[in-house]
Amino acid sequence: MSAFIITRIHVGDYERWRRLYDQDVPRAREKATAQRIFRMVDDPNHVFVQLEFATTEDAEEARRRLVESRVLDRFDDVHGPSVLVDADA
Repeated sequence: MSAFIITRIHVGDYERWRRLYDQDVPRAREKATAQRIFRMVDDPNHVFVQLEFATTEDAEEARRRLVESRVLDRFDDVHGPSVLVDADA
């Protein structure tokens, strides 16, 4: 069963954040099978990141790496990373 990580972040400066995100220093996306980034229409610096993984274990490992790296600590407005599964699967 696939698992997902969803994180909501107000990044302040999307272009700057995106460059850092693409580097994936904590290697949180290393085992991701898909990823999507959404931006709010009325505030493009407010992003939602969705990562998909083949297993819950892979998603939990990615979440652990992300949290332990503390890369999200620089943002005041963050929700997640949350590991989820499809309720209809």
